Amino acid sequence: MKKSFLLFLFLLTLSCRTYNTSILENGDLLFVSAVETGLSGAINNVTQTEKKTSYDHIGIVKKEEDHLYVLHAAPKGGSQKQKLNRFLREQTKKGQTIDIYRLKFEYQSAIANAISKAETLVGKPYNFNYILDENSYYCSDFVERAFREYQIFRLEPMTFIDPKTKQTNAFWERFYQTKNLKVPEGAPGCNPNGLAASEKLSKIGELK
Repeated sequence: MKKSFLLFLFLLTLSCRTYNTSILENGDLLFVSAVETGLSGAINNVTQTEKKTSYDHIGIVKKEEDHLYVLHAAPKGGSQKQKLNRFLREQTKKGQTIDIYRLKFEYQSAIANAISKAETLVGKPYNFNYILDENSYYCSDFVERAFREYQIFRLEPMTFIDPKTKQTNAFWERFYQTKNLKVPEGAPGCNPNGLAASEKLSKIGELK
C-alpha cells in the first residue's frame, strides 16, 4: 500500500511539473533524453555519438503571439503541431529530460523558412520503418527536412550495429524481421544524436 501511494505521488508530481519556458525562442530545437529500454534504448544504442548526448526524439519550437507550439513527428499522431505543454507532458512520462539547442546566430535566418516547411508536413503519418520516403516521417527526418534548404543538417549512412558486440543490434534485427524488411544498414538517414552534434547548433541547457 505504501509503495503504491508513493508511486501515485511520484506520478502526480510529474503530471504537475512546470517548466521555465520563457527562455525559449522561435526555432529552438527540443531534444528528449533517451530511456534505456525498448525502442528508445535501441535508437540510442546505435546512434549515440558522445557520452554527453543521449537523445531519442526532437521537435521544433514555434512561437505564435503568446502561445508556444512544437512541430514534430511522433508515433502517436504522426507529423503534428502540438501545444508545448502537452508535448512536455507526453515526452517526459518516463522521467525524460528536455535539452534546448539553438541555431548559431549566423544560421538563424533559416528559421522562418524551416518552420513554414515543417508546417507543410503536418498531417503526414509517422514513418515506422525508419527508411526515408516522401509520404511519412520520423522525428529527426522531419526536422532535417524542415531545415534542408539551408543545409543545417546532413543525411548520413545509417548504422544498426551495436558498438559493443560489433553485430547488428538484436532489437533492430527482430524489428525488421517482423516487417519482412532487410536491416537498412548504410542507407541514408538521420537521428537525434547526429542532429545534436551539428556544429551549427549551440546547446542552451536543460528546460527546467
